[in-house]
Amino acid sequence: MRGRSGGGEPRLAAQPGETRNDWQTLGMLLPYLWAYRGRVLFAVACLIGAKVAVVGVPVLLKHIVDAFTQAPDFGKVGAVLGVPLLLIVGYGLLRLSTSIFTELREFFFARVTQASVRTLALKTFRHLHALSLRFHLERRTGSVTREIDHGIRGISSLISFTLYSILPTFVELSLVLGYLLLNYEIWFAVIVGVSLTIYITFTVIVTNWRTRFRREMNELDSKASSRAVDSLLNFETVKYFSNEDYEARRYDGTLREQEEAAIKSQQSLNLLNAGQQLIIAIGLTLMLWRAAVGVAEGRMTLGDLVLVNAFMLQMYVPLSFLGVIYREIKQALTDMDRMFRLLDQNREIADAPDARPLALRGAGIRFEQVDFGYDPRRQVLFGVDFEVPAGSTTAVVGATGSGKSTLARLLFRFYDVNGGRVLIDGQDVRSVTQHSLRASIGIVPQDTVLFNDTIEYNIAYGQPGASRDEVIAAARSAHIHQFIERLPDGYATMVGERGLKLSGGEKQRVAIARTLLKNPAILIFDEATSALDSHTERVIQTELEAISTARTTLVIAHRLSTIVHADQILVLDHGRIVERGTHEEMLDRGGAYARLWSMQSRERDEAPAA
Repeated sequence: MRGRSGGGEPRLAAQPGETRNDWQTLGMLLPYLWAYRGRVLFAVACLIGAKVAVVGVPVLLKHIVDAFTQAPDFGKVGAVLGVPLLLIVGYGLLRLSTSIFTELREFFFARVTQASVRTLALKTFRHLHALSLRFHLERRTGSVTREIDHGIRGISSLISFTLYSILPTFVELSLVLGYLLLNYEIWFAVIVGVSLTIYITFTVIVTNWRTRFRREMNELDSKASSRAVDSLLNFETVKYFSNEDYEARRYDGTLREQEEAAIKSQQSLNLLNAGQQLIIAIGLTLMLWRAAVGVAEGRMTLGDLVLVNAFMLQMYVPLSFLGVIYREIKQALTDMDRMFRLLDQNREIADAPDARPLALRGAGIRFEQVDFGYDPRRQVLFGVDFEVPAGSTTAVVGATGSGKSTLARLLFRFYDVNGGRVLIDGQDVRSVTQHSLRASIGIVPQDTVLFNDTIEYNIAYGQPGASRDEVIAAARSAHIHQFIERLPDGYATMVGERGLKLSGGEKQRVAIARTLLKNPAILIFDEATSALDSHTERVIQTELEAISTARTTLVIAHRLSTIVHADQILVLDHGRIVERGTHEEMLDRGGAYARLWSMQSRERDEAPAA
């Protein structure tokens, strides 16, 4: 939270497997609203002022009616002059003040709503970036972003319905009950209290009951739409097999179920509305009956009868939407809870309390008897032990699934080792800050993913805030500047989603430029050329060798021809290092590396003939 938050972090987080109730969810939101307590209190004061004015309108109306009926010339044209002008002016001012207070409330509370939404959205976004790679691999990105969007809308809906509908109604109810208790016999307050209690209870029960019909109707609507789209997308297949009638029957089956659910939903709504109107009618009848008795007995005036009737009608108008409001609030709380559960997710990889920035003294890497597995039931690395001296290049080769890319993930500390240590210049990566660690490492991955933005933005991403000249210098070093200059829009060219408008070689050059702009002490090439054609691979390989000069470099490779000049080559097999040495040493040894080299050499020789 920002500095204005004052009250600190909410401590109502639900533990995994626990269920958070609606009040706990609401409690999670309150600290974010209370951060703007001045505006909140002013908005509440305006709300009360508006409702005092609303309640005052029937009271003034009562005095105006009484002034008419009690005037000696009542019924004559000139009788209006007997009505105190102050009452009429006051009536108009109360009507005006109701609107003014309402607008002031919304004017000042708008910032509270939007600032709370912004604070929570940003906090959730930062928290998601702080979670481990494991969390993001196990969750669908679309569902996570949808939960954030729904949570944000839920906050806005909850505040809107609560502050602008529910709370004002209960403030007005309290004022009305207080006025009735102070000025009339207790039966008026009893009738209002009992009828409204029955009204609210009936509305909540029936709304909960009919919610399942609405949910079923919405699900069937989505199902029918999905079936229709699927059938039309496969139009040719339907025609090939003459299954038009079959598709129509399937679609009609879903429509029939949707029809039944829609009928139940509508009929349950009619039942809700009829029940609400019955309760209102009974309440109004009882109120008028007591008022009529009071007038007949001389204890009340015609103005009092008008007053109590106006009170009842005035209160039931907002309550007529109670069913919709209640359902929306329940949905908003559910959506908020889903977003808060994202904030409840523990950070699997967190900085140690005494973590310090990484102190580089050459950037030598050491894997020391490392054991690791993504799942406790399946270990990936077994006692992996090797060293990459500062400024040297070490290549790791092996079959798919042998654990090569896992080494890069552990070096970046996307995961923590189960055993052993990963060291940089003698410092355990778990003892330094993640920001300083990752700022010291650059990677050119096998599958280069670019942002759906310009080429300049994607290169500059290596060092946000870099100047245009620095971006161009990085592009020149990656031998992509001339290609960019030939494009119609140059560096402003949009690369498309995930960079799909660029070829594989072009994307790799952008990735190289981005990494060069970052200027890291450690470089990782994770099968950076395996997806390219032979010519492009040779060109980019030359560029990679040039930029790795004087840097500590870890190359993860499948094609052995790309790592023959490495200072050290490791052969990884089922998570164990089975062989190590230079290219020439291992060829002379005639082991696993020599066999793999021989097999790939035959494939290269056979490719032109094929």
